[in-house]
Amino acid sequence: MANECDPVSAFGGVIAANRPITKQAAEQIAEIFTEVIVAPDFDADALAILTEKKNLRLLKCAPVEAKSTMETRPVSGGLLVQVADGVDAPGDDPTTWVLATGDPVDDATFADLVFAWRASRAAKSNAIVLAKGGATVGVGMGQVNRVDSARLSVWRAGDERAKGSVAASDAFFPFPDGLEVLIEAGVRAVVQPGGSVRDQEVIDTAIAHGVAMYFTGTRHFFH
Repeated sequence: MANECDPVSAFGGVIAANRPITKQAAEQIAEIFTEVIVAPDFDADALAILTEKKNLRLLKCAPVEAKSTMETRPVSGGLLVQVADGVDAPGDDPTTWVLATGDPVDDATFADLVFAWRASRAAKSNAIVLAKGGATVGVGMGQVNRVDSARLSVWRAGDERAKGSVAASDAFFPFPDGLEVLIEAGVRAVVQPGGSVRDQEVIDTAIAHGVAMYFTGTRHFFH
């Protein structure tokens, strides 16, 4: 399912898994040109399949016991030190989210919103993530404005997958235009931090189109 989100970009990529690679997973991966696979472990049958692939590197990673709370970035003449971003802020707990517009969504839709929100943290800002059925279907990231990220997420998803999906934005919508792009594509629910001086305009747009929108109060704006 991860490959189906963006098979073009996945070509020649790196696959990271948070669980052992099984024979079934290895059989699917073997059909994709992949440079590196990182996982906690590999089943014997999976190793037999993957070691047949030329130039494929298999890396076994140990569990991360403790995450660093600080990170550094090199700049000319020194380093910038900042608190590392994670999914442990108060707003990352979905029980704290505020329903800003519409009716509460069903459990399956809410689960997709939670998944999309967590995925947006790992995408370069400005980031918009579309999800459906427990998987990402379109990711717009690394754009210099949020409306272009919204357009990119919809384009990558395609009309069929974008329709009926949910969206997560890693920072607030500064204008309604990004939300309008998502609504036009058929997105039915949105989660975002909120906090824009134009929040009411964004809220009014969601209300006008019957879209449920949740505010987290936490952003994951990352460059």
